Amino acid sequence: MSQSVWDATSLPVFSAVKVQTIESELDKILAHNQQAIEACVTNNTQPTWESLVLPLDQLHDDLNNFWSPISHLNSVKNSPEIREAYNACLPKLTQFYTELGQNKALYQAYKALAESDQAKHLSVAQTEALTQTIKDFELSGVGLEGAAKQRYAEISQRLSELGSQFGENVLDATQAWSKHITDESELSGLPESALDQAKQMAQAKGLDGWLFTLDLPSYIPVMSYADNAPLREEMYRAYATRASDQGGEAKFDNAGLIDEILALRHEMAEILGFENYAELSVATKMADNGQQVIDFLNDLASRSKPSAEQDLAQLKAFAKAEYEVENLNAWDMSYYSEKLRQHEYSLSQEELRPYFPMNKVLSGLFHVAQTLFGVAIREEQDFDSYHKDVKLFTISKEGEDVARFYLDPYAREAKRGGAWMDSCRTRRRLSDNRLQLPVAYLVCNFTPPIGDKPALLTHDEVTTLFHEFGHGLHHMLTQVDVSSVSGINGVAWDAVELPSQFMENWCYEPEALAHIAGHFETGEPLPADLLDKMLAAKNFQSGMQMVRQLEFSLFDFRLHKEYQAGMSVQAVIDEVRSQVAVTAPPSFNRFQNSFSHIFAGGYAAGYYSYKWAEVLSADAFSKFEEEGIFNTVTGAHFRDTILANGGSRPAAELFADFRGREPSTDALLRHSGIAA
Repeated sequence: MSQSVWDATSLPVFSAVKVQTIESELDKILAHNQQAIEACVTNNTQPTWESLVLPLDQLHDDLNNFWSPISHLNSVKNSPEIREAYNACLPKLTQFYTELGQNKALYQAYKALAESDQAKHLSVAQTEALTQTIKDFELSGVGLEGAAKQRYAEISQRLSELGSQFGENVLDATQAWSKHITDESELSGLPESALDQAKQMAQAKGLDGWLFTLDLPSYIPVMSYADNAPLREEMYRAYATRASDQGGEAKFDNAGLIDEILALRHEMAEILGFENYAELSVATKMADNGQQVIDFLNDLASRSKPSAEQDLAQLKAFAKAEYEVENLNAWDMSYYSEKLRQHEYSLSQEELRPYFPMNKVLSGLFHVAQTLFGVAIREEQDFDSYHKDVKLFTISKEGEDVARFYLDPYAREAKRGGAWMDSCRTRRRLSDNRLQLPVAYLVCNFTPPIGDKPALLTHDEVTTLFHEFGHGLHHMLTQVDVSSVSGINGVAWDAVELPSQFMENWCYEPEALAHIAGHFETGEPLPADLLDKMLAAKNFQSGMQMVRQLEFSLFDFRLHKEYQAGMSVQAVIDEVRSQVAVTAPPSFNRFQNSFSHIFAGGYAAGYYSYKWAEVLSADAFSKFEEEGIFNTVTGAHFRDTILANGGSRPAAELFADFRGREPSTDALLRHSGIAA
């Protein structure tokens, strides 16, 4: 067996990041890479995998190994210094990759390799990597000339800047708002965990009383439990108007950025010969075309909306009968929904929290992964970190280390909201035949430990952890040695959520919950009555949740598919809501201004991927329902088809290999409690 790379270069050294030298170091790497690429093309009259692809992979990896910790720190430990350095480097990176994608000599070299005799003897992964690389060149405008080529480069540069600015505005607008309360009577209804967290946050700022912010661990408990309706309204308004003209500082308003982003994306698509950006987006996805996506979303909406209408009717009737509330405002929905959940199931998320201490949840998550996929997971104690809460774990299989991952679990200041997995290192075969092993970042924003108590998660947070770990497994359990199709690389974007949503299912299985849940003081398992209530409440308001996600998906896709100069973004989201939603938010709501997934992330004209992949994940899990949720043969089959192959084969092909047929929406609708 060839030696694996597991040395000082296999992990980033965060303490070695010197902010003042980042830009100059990047300049050196880019200059070296440009010279090396030119030499590689010039000297490759008959390109081979070894003479063309491996050297270029090494250059890409060197750049990634430099940039990865910087990009990561910009998200999880943001500061004026790191932000300034990051933004100074972005245009240089964008220019480098734009020029790389339009390098005709390099494109011709790849085509020559694909048409050579050696190509007949390449592996499936190598062949797919070549196919995808050639397609990427073509979608990057390698065929453009003159003014069109120049304009494409300008658009790429500007979109990079705008996406970064959008994300920064959301972060800054979120952090600019807080609510300081000193009168405890204003906080009736709030659970002890929320009060303790708010008190801890106030103390950290040298304040008496309680401090609330728009970070979700602070925001959600207020919206769900606070009896104080004016406080709920104030926080809802602040959250729903972040980075807009309706609230906060004008300098954070993202409206102008949204208009410019959409216009530039549309222009880019037209330059490349597509009718709109949605068609450009779909060109690398499982979906065949934009209309297929629209039809898919509309079909789900028509099948889900009756269920959502029933959910809303039930909520309204309950609020009126029990609380004499005639009209539910947007800031009342979560509050009365939680009251209804407790009325129907005698259950609240807060009751479950003591049974989900972080360490127990982690050990349960690892038990699921170890049982299904035949891996072992151990925590490392000695590693370079950027925060005391960060942990590092190593995954091994059959006694051999195969991957590592960082876990950064808790919300804090200067950390981007949400949860995500990102690639730190990619598995690939080096030119000396050694194997570089994959490393992942797993980032969440859970409620942190309070006082001497451990971090106690809600069941929703448990599900989020399983989701992100599913992404991590996709990246880390790959058996592909070709970097561009290894792990999550090269996977169609509308299939990339398959492993993550798949892992969420174990959070609802009694057999798995026996390992995931245990009281933080006594260790006692989740009581049978609580477990029964939790499972009974699984599909509580699932119709409304379904149409909400479909609203986001249709808004995103239609925005990019139907774009016209001067179009009103607000009009599009209003029209989508009139079609699929069962509640209309207040006119001041500016959800789109903080929709980072599509304006600052990779989900532009691709947010539908969550629902597309949820069909795949629900159908994949139904095989475990048939054969046993801890069936090791089925688990190994999922590992060896879906997880191991990464992007080396088309996602539809891999799914069919695992399931023995094409996917069906029936399992998703059944799991959601919506009649098929």
